[in-house]
Amino acid sequence: MKESIKKSVRITKFAKREENPNNWYVVDADGKVLGRLASEIAKRIRGKYNPQFTPNSDVGDWVIVINADKVRLTGKRAELKDYKTHSRYPGGQRIRSYKEVFEATPEKVIQLAVKRMLPKTKLGSTLINKLKVYKGTEHPHTAQKPVALNIL
Repeated sequence: MKESIKKSVRITKFAKREENPNNWYVVDADGKVLGRLASEIAKRIRGKYNPQFTPNSDVGDWVIVINADKVRLTGKRAELKDYKTHSRYPGGQRIRSYKEVFEATPEKVIQLAVKRMLPKTKLGSTLINKLKVYKGTEHPHTAQKPVALNIL
């Protein structure tokens, strides 16, 4: 009886970084809302749009963001948003407002928004390196031939 039961063999294909091509995209942040822009960039870096997506593997693309100084927030978010850091020493908590961080380094605002949408593991640490953010319209990655990505 047991011999007549046929077992079906299922093979799951796991994607590897070497098999995935290195695609580069340029995103213009001029007039875009920070959260919506960051979520689309995080999906692209993670590779969730890719049919070969594997949760524990790096199958995403490289993303270049230009005009980081022209990103915007909606409503009263610019006055309410704070960035908290801690030095791990007693009394080492620093709270900086969005306006302070944005005036000093607008690239950091986009980078932090995307980083917090990625996994909090070693994979997330390697994925955030695939994001390149620049203040103006120029970037040094023209040799990679990036394709313009339109995010609404």
